[in-house]
Amino acid sequence: MTTDDPDPGSASDRGAATDVDREEYRRALEEKRAEKDRFFGDHPQSPIPPEDREGFDGLAYFEPDLEYRVTATVELEADPVAMETTAGREVRYLRVATLAFDLERADSDLAGGRYELAAYSQDGSTDELFVPFRDKTTGQQSYRGGRYMELEVDGDLEDGQDLVVDFNLAYSPFCAFSETFDCPLPPEENWLEVAIPAGEKAY
Repeated sequence: MTTDDPDPGSASDRGAATDVDREEYRRALEEKRAEKDRFFGDHPQSPIPPEDREGFDGLAYFEPDLEYRVTATVELEADPVAMETTAGREVRYLRVATLAFDLERADSDLAGGRYELAAYSQDGSTDELFVPFRDKTTGQQSYRGGRYMELEVDGDLEDGQDLVVDFNLAYSPFCAFSETFDCPLPPEENWLEVAIPAGEKAY
């Protein structure tokens, strides 16, 4: 994808993460959110319990903000990680990369800080990265168990590569909507000491 592509779903931008048309980006993101609302409200595989779907009127989101679509630098890893789940189990993942990025719209005492998130895979592949995280909105404006991002990567992931991390696409796991689901919890290394008011809010 080129840097002027408004599609909010790709992580493979190598250019500036905010170098997109703001109105086109907002429109594409809002269409994506509306599609998800339709799935949650109508689809048999929706995580919303069937008895609650009739009254479902959509998920709550933070306003789209390109300042939370950042360019991260990739450092390749290969370390096993055990993640606890909401049901008290452990699931095994492989930490395949560390993503280092700057946030310009952080809390005033942390503005301009450099942050890191680990990216994981269950089978070691790097075509899709699983990035669970907590931040200062967790348990308040966003789901108490943390949120997820999934980053699709075109081609081989390389050490030193630039990768777009778009917090506007952060979402709550299915266990935020029903206790019948068992979801991995973000490990402590992915607890950000900053508020990320972007993406999906608490249901």
